[in-house]
Amino acid sequence: MGSRVNVCSVSVLDNPAKFTDPFKLEITFEVFEPLPDDLDWELVYVGAAESEKYDQVLDSVLVGPVVEGRHKFIFEADGPDPSKIPEDDIVGVTVLLLKCSYREQLFIKVGWFVTVEYTDPEMKENPPITPILDKLQREVCEEDVLVTTFPIRWANASEEVLEGDAEANGSPVKESGDAPELLSRTNGINAEPTVSWEATANMQQDEPMESIKGEQDMEGCNRQDESTINALVGTPLVDVTNDPIPDLVD
Repeated sequence: MGSRVNVCSVSVLDNPAKFTDPFKLEITFEVFEPLPDDLDWELVYVGAAESEKYDQVLDSVLVGPVVEGRHKFIFEADGPDPSKIPEDDIVGVTVLLLKCSYREQLFIKVGWFVTVEYTDPEMKENPPITPILDKLQREVCEEDVLVTTFPIRWANASEEVLEGDAEANGSPVKESGDAPELLSRTNGINAEPTVSWEATANMQQDEPMESIKGEQDMEGCNRQDESTINALVGTPLVDVTNDPIPDLVD
């Protein structure tokens, strides 16, 4: 079955920021059919490329149930805990991952490269052996977004029976082939082949996502109204169905 959710855009707010500052993401997504259960959003900071044991789940939030239409909300999460990162990996390039699941099934993963460096030129040239955290700046490289989608079962057995009855009665239900699971390794850091936001925004619910961009160059990181009921505490989920689709790619 084609995806019932399309993530239209994710904007990283307050970027760049201090290393220990919270992350703030403005997420816009579209729902093609009402979802009776919650969408589970999770933000992960990759502490070291060599092992997933250093990955930190910064926060997770449940949003739902969600009605059909386009919606927007702010996802705020604490910055990474430096005590859980190998000292040699605090400064340099890493990855930030935004994951979304439905009924405990991961269906999309969005990744960005993150540069962590000193702003002081002298400290850049001669970095201290022990990182000085309050002198570090963190920047998410938004131009190098990496998107992977996974096919999942959106309906449970009883819902599939109802859909089958609807189809038998002359109300066809759209189906599509499975989107491939995409995975690659980029310069020693786990990352996925990229799908541009522009392509993602124009997808229909019955079209599988395809990789349209090749391997990312980590050096590129240095280029530098109406709320709906949901389980999100704080900033409400906003219905932006009638708003224009945001400018996703500069």
